[in-house]
Amino acid sequence: MLTNSLLLTIVLSSNLIIGILLGMSGISGFLLPLIYVGFLEIPVHDALALSFLAFAVSGILGAYSYWKSKNMDLKLALFLSIGSLPGAFLGVQINVLISDYLAKLLLYIFILLAGLSIIFKKNNENALIKKSKALSHPFIVVIIGFLTATICALTGAGGPILLVPLLVNLGVNIRVAVGVSLLNSVFIAIPSIFGYFAYANIDSMYGLVITSLIGVTIGILAGTRLANKVPMNLLKIMIAIITILSSLYMLFTLK
Repeated sequence: MLTNSLLLTIVLSSNLIIGILLGMSGISGFLLPLIYVGFLEIPVHDALALSFLAFAVSGILGAYSYWKSKNMDLKLALFLSIGSLPGAFLGVQINVLISDYLAKLLLYIFILLAGLSIIFKKNNENALIKKSKALSHPFIVVIIGFLTATICALTGAGGPILLVPLLVNLGVNIRVAVGVSLLNSVFIAIPSIFGYFAYANIDSMYGLVITSLIGVTIGILAGTRLANKVPMNLLKIMIAIITILSSLYMLFTLK
């Protein structure tokens, strides 16, 4: 059993590191629920409530930074987010109806697949790709937002891990894809926060909430400053390796 001070230290460090990675690449947020549930053994709904609270803060701060650097498509983000609000609500409702074991299993499998997708998908941020015509149809964009938000809210995986590679495959510049995904993650997080906190043990979470917010705020501010200084491909490979090894360990030790 971890002491309270050690638990808070791990939560602070985890949010700081993951906040930095989120600011730099838009991905890695899915590691938070993995750490909370798998390593710290925090109850699933408590862990997801904390995770989505961190995603909301990182999304707001990160999106603002990418908007300032002109790496933002507000129209695309708007239509995605219109679909994401009901999608996230549906994902939460599905999660609370299934068992903790199944919720953990889905979380670990999704994170494993996310790590594998990072490894096998190589994105050249300088490549000029023709933007897909599908993104010119608002209804299609709304549906994309709905489906990705449902999956992310159900599994606790955030948002950018699905949306960044999908948008890049549809011809969106990778930096813009990261900015749009961070902004969209706020609209996934809002219904998820309210949904999961309704089932969480709030009385025991005040210290974790404050510590989490401090860590992720400092991390995201630092990460966005480093975003253009670290090779994206190298960063993604490092995140992918950590993700794959961690999720495999959790799957094999799941009870």
